[in-house]
Amino acid sequence: MQTSDNTILITGGSSGIGRALAEAFHKLGNQVIVAGRRKALLDEVTAANPGMASAVLDVASLDSLAPFAADLIRRFPALNVLVNNAGIMKNENLADGSDNTATAEDIVTTNLLSVFRLTAALLPHFRKQPRSTVMTVSSGLAFMPLAVTPTYCATKAAIHSWTQSLRYQLRNTSVEVLELVPPYVQTELQGQRQATDPRAMPLADFIAEVMEILSTQPNAKEILVQRVYPLRFAAEKGQAAYDPFFTTLNDSMH
Repeated sequence: MQTSDNTILITGGSSGIGRALAEAFHKLGNQVIVAGRRKALLDEVTAANPGMASAVLDVASLDSLAPFAADLIRRFPALNVLVNNAGIMKNENLADGSDNTATAEDIVTTNLLSVFRLTAALLPHFRKQPRSTVMTVSSGLAFMPLAVTPTYCATKAAIHSWTQSLRYQLRNTSVEVLELVPPYVQTELQGQRQATDPRAMPLADFIAEVMEILSTQPNAKEILVQRVYPLRFAAEKGQAAYDPFFTTLNDSMH
């Protein structure tokens, strides 16, 4: 991916990985648009980063995504990068006999269906650009699930699979398709506990390594920091190694 001279939309851009990516790209001279549900938080981001733009968007409102994309293209005709970063992660107890359907559907809508719809809405425009990029954000948990967050992990596994198919289908076009695969990072995805958990990778370190990969490995399709390798490649070591790793990971997160 070319890391400068882009016009970049980042969903979930008001906090966490989204905001940190937005600020890193902004420093490289890109026009960055951060999108999110809460205008007050978006205003904080743009105030701290003069020249950055914002757009209020609830990705879970699926019917709003196509009109949002059309309006954004009118405002920013040079738009050529989409970072599908917005996501939610919730614990679910599938064994307690309660109905978890509503929680699961919320996660699927935000993490999966919104990615499908927003990408589809922007692709015709992207294909007209000399170069463009669609970046999805999956997770190391796409490859080694955390049992207390089953639907989150399932959506990220689906994003990984879908991204591969999208990349192949667009292989002869100007649209590059990348997948960012974070490890456990110090963000507020699951609240303040995660943001300060010493077991999680510091956000600044994660972003620094991601930007280094993007700038020095222009042909990389999966953006993998070293910290995520054990999760990403766990299955390649075979079932005898995978099973105890799965148990150890899940036991350690209780």
